[in-house]
Amino acid sequence: MRRLFSLLPEPVRFLINKHRELIRFAVVGGTTFLIDNGIWYALKLTVLQDKVVTAKAIAVLVAVIASYVLSREWSFHTRGGRERHHEAALFFIVSGMGIGVNLAPLYVSRHMLDLHSQVADFLSGSVIGMLLATAFKFWAMRRVVFPEADARPAVRRLRVVSDDQRDVA
Repeated sequence: MRRLFSLLPEPVRFLINKHRELIRFAVVGGTTFLIDNGIWYALKLTVLQDKVVTAKAIAVLVAVIASYVLSREWSFHTRGGRERHHEAALFFIVSGMGIGVNLAPLYVSRHMLDLHSQVADFLSGSVIGMLLATAFKFWAMRRVVFPEADARPAVRRLRVVSDDQRDVA
């Protein structure tokens, strides 16, 4: 990984280091997006065909649990400032609010606009809902759940090591 990182131009390396937390949050989001949609489609195409919103709620809940583990241990691993049980409670409260934000566009699409197509479900449930919930959660994670930067041991920054330095080490 460090070798690949060293091949990037300096401005790109600077941006990656500067926005590492946001990039990791995005990777966790992408992972939980796949978990969410995999479970949602598995449920809505099988046992919960007539209960699309319920299927989505279950899928989002499973994705939220995965998100907590990945967020705490990877995305925000240097942030903290709270006891773990308090942090977890806040995470799930914020995530619960995020679930509401995520479900709102699908609910409006299905029950207020009476749209019942796969495209409308995907756009409202997976694109609009997920984007709104993601923006809300990134803000809330940094502000409420993991408020103190550098509260846990710092990470080693990726840096370029020349061949001369590598030989010495």
